[in-house]
Order: sequence, then C-alpha cells, then structure tokens
Amino acid sequence: MMENKEELARIITAESGKPLKEAQGEIMYSASFLEWFAEEARRIYGDVIPASAKDRRVLVLKQPVGVAAIITPWNFPSAMITRKVGAALAAGCTVVVKPAEDTPLSALALGELANQAGIPAGVYNVVPCSRQQTAAVGEVLCTDPLVSKISFTGSTATGKVQTWTEYP
Repeated sequence: MMENKEELARIITAESGKPLKEAQGEIMYSASFLEWFAEEARRIYGDVIPASAKDRRVLVLKQPVGVAAIITPWNFPSAMITRKVGAALAAGCTVVVKPAEDTPLSALALGELANQAGIPAGVYNVVPCSRQQTAAVGEVLCTDPLVSKISFTGSTATGKVQTWTEYP
C-alpha cells in the first residue's frame, strides 16, 4: 500500500470527493491496520488460561471460522476495508468485500494490490454492485450458510433492513 499510496489516495479523492491530503492520511491509516494485524497473526497460537477449579485447565485455540463478509461504507473506503480484512486474513479467513456502491474502486485497487503481494486467488474477493442491487447482495452475504462472519459498518437504516436482522 505504501508503495502505491499516491495512486490509492487519488482513487479515494476521485470516487468520494475527499480532499487529497485527507485521502493520503487515510491510506497511511489503512496500511497501519494491515501492519498491526500482520504482526498479531504471529501470535495466533493456543493459550492456557487459569481455571476456577485447581484440577482443570482451559485451553483456547484460535482457528479461522471460514468466509467473512465485509460490508463497508463510502466515507472511509480504504480504512474500513483494511481494518476488517486485516483482522480476517490474520485469523486465516477468506473475505468477500462488498464496498459501498459509491466507492468500489478503492476495494478493487486493494484487491489488485493483494494479488500483487501474493495473496492467493479466492482469498480476497470484491463484489461491487449498483445501488439497485445493494440490498439483494447484502441479503445474500448475510444469509448464505457459507458465510461464517459478517462485519458491517454503515447507516442505521441499512442495518435495520428486516431480512438482515432475522439472522445472527
């Protein structure tokens, strides 16, 4: 990301109208999430936690849960993606990113950089869609049994869509 920060910032400015200086700051902020979670991934191992009973041990294993659906807003098109994707990838999950319909280019650019960085095909996926298809795509991501985790940042109105609230 840092090697491409100027181009990524220009994409944010072009698609969201954010001033270039703010977009540059967002790229640095975005990259910091990836760096943080990459370092945290080194510490994904089992922990033994003291139990309340002396003759017992509690062992915690950290394992990937599967596909994570990442639904992001328009106002931080890079930072919200890297914040969510970084955590999911560090945990060993694959991701399907559904960016806001107004800002899909940042998600696609991050996907291209993930490809260039050697992330295997099918690990970082982007599903851009039109405003008319947003609810339908969101419903599929929130109800498909192959999706194990959902990370959503968006409006209260979108979060209240009935079909989404019926599912855990």
